[in-house]
Amino acid sequence: MLAPSPILAPVVALVAWSLIIWLWMYATRLPAMSRAKMKPDSNAPRGEQMNQLPASVRWKADNYNHLMEQPTIFYAIAFALALVGQGDGFNLTLAWGYVGVRVAHSLVQVLINKIEVRFVLFVLSSFALIGLTVNALRVVF
Repeated sequence: MLAPSPILAPVVALVAWSLIIWLWMYATRLPAMSRAKMKPDSNAPRGEQMNQLPASVRWKADNYNHLMEQPTIFYAIAFALALVGQGDGFNLTLAWGYVGVRVAHSLVQVLINKIEVRFVLFVLSSFALIGLTVNALRVVF
């Protein structure tokens, strides 16, 4: 069996982090819904019921949704780099940087939700993603 590409470690780490946020979301949302005596209503417009919950509860769901957005590009480019044998060295550093900044972004969003800080972290993670993409473009094309 071939040794797995090193870049798969940050991929697995970000998936694990996403699941931690998923658990955190439900660990705060379900008790908040119970305290508010909310009953799920499938006829309510999308998201309207959740607006009744405190903002600090909604932040976890917002972050979980964010972890389902841009990181999908990270997964694709990391797998591409792994497949072409470029999942180590600087690409591995960029991948771990991406994951670290996304975790920091999550913690800011779920704990204090300072948009200015989140924006800086999002831009930094985007730079890491751009770097990975440029490196993959150079190899593939």
